[in-house]
Amino acid sequence: MQTIWLSGAEWLAVLRIGLGLWWLESWRHKDKKEWFGGGGIGWAAGIAEKHRWPVVREGFNTVVKPRPRLMAYVVAYAELALGLGLIVGFLTPIALVGGLVLNLIYLVLMIHDWAEQGQNFTMALVSLVGLFAMSWQTWSLDDALGLFV
Repeated sequence: MQTIWLSGAEWLAVLRIGLGLWWLESWRHKDKKEWFGGGGIGWAAGIAEKHRWPVVREGFNTVVKPRPRLMAYVVAYAELALGLGLIVGFLTPIALVGGLVLNLIYLVLMIHDWAEQGQNFTMALVSLVGLFAMSWQTWSLDDALGLFV
């Protein structure tokens, strides 16, 4: 593989770090008082309630709706953990799969709103590339610790 300026592995690390910064920004920009007070899950409940797929409504009502505060913390701190993990390259394959799952859940929830799809689709695609190209091989704690060799 020929590249300009950096090696292929280094470009993949740049992509991984950029995705981590994106997740960190998702966590940072949340109004934590509003989010943990029920705003985020309340908004998602309104979307799920009108969803065209019954399985999404039922799944949301079974898993998320009974635990709004817990789920708000799970989502917010998952974004923080994904961001930090990808930036420093620690447990990278796990972070990439976790991020992919979060993006796919959001894509399914927001299936009717194309304005929301671009960011999550792009993040999911970057996660897949980072996972299958093993983006933790350079500039990562995983590499330094000899994990996932």
